[in-house]
Amino acid sequence: MKKSIVLPVFLALAIALAACAPAAAPAPTQAPAPTKAVATEAPAMKDIVDTAVAAGSFKTLATALQAAGLVDALKGAGPFTVFAPTDEAFAALPAGTVEGLLKDPKALGEILKYHVVAGKVLAADAAKLTEAKTLQGSPIAISVKDGKVMINDAEVISADVMAKNGVIHVINKVILPPAEGAMMEEKKDIVDTAVAAGSFKTLAAALGAAGLIETLKGAGPFTVFAPTDEAFAKLPAGTVEALLKDPKALGEILKYHVVAGKVMAADAAKLTEATTVQGSPIKISVKDGKVYINDAQVTTADIETSNGVIHVIDTVILPPQ
Repeated sequence: MKKSIVLPVFLALAIALAACAPAAAPAPTQAPAPTKAVATEAPAMKDIVDTAVAAGSFKTLATALQAAGLVDALKGAGPFTVFAPTDEAFAALPAGTVEGLLKDPKALGEILKYHVVAGKVLAADAAKLTEAKTLQGSPIAISVKDGKVMINDAEVISADVMAKNGVIHVINKVILPPAEGAMMEEKKDIVDTAVAAGSFKTLAAALGAAGLIETLKGAGPFTVFAPTDEAFAKLPAGTVEALLKDPKALGEILKYHVVAGKVMAADAAKLTEATTVQGSPIKISVKDGKVYINDAQVTTADIETSNGVIHVIDTVILPPQ
């Protein structure tokens, strides 16, 4: 009797345990094979010269390096740190300076080497220095003013442009070693500056014919709005030849391009007119960021001379008469 009671109880307990047991986990499926990573190569860095050429804003620097025979040197192993002036920086030099230097590879080479320091000096490291010796031999002064890094009196406007053989820091001014800087400070007068530029041959001939050379070589100061040879060529055929035979009329036209005093572009842009040495006023206006003298556009401004300033214009302007 006792045996028959135990068996049903055991069976009931077994059934209950089976019901409470967790369901069997499904058989694991095979994980997909990992996708093979495809390696991508970073574009190879160019050397300093090729990096500058590719930027497109260092055409004058590239031409200068070629003329001075320094291209191969700056394509070498290095590393070098180059303080690179933009095309605008070279354009700010006195008229005729770049053209003159391109004909004097030795002097040009000295100036260019003054923009190069041996080794790779990043901006963060340069800002901790007060000077650095250049390949030219003379040191450059390094300072920080209002959070801007200055190399001599040039501002670093873009830093740490990396190249495979060094680094480029872009500056907004051509810096000059002490000897060349002293020579540059000996500015020519208005007439000699115009003659040296090479693009004012007609103006120089006209000044001679009108007897105004000695005047514009005087103490001044004068502000001259100087038409280029191309500007004179735009006049009707035979006009220049006729004027060269009429010194009085020619003189009136030339004096209409001259204002007494030294008026820089920033000051001229604030005016609406100015009285010329000829007596009649010229109109001054600004359109789309460009300064106009009557209907002539100022194409190059603030060429400083020993006795005033020249602003280059693209059209000959004529007095009212």
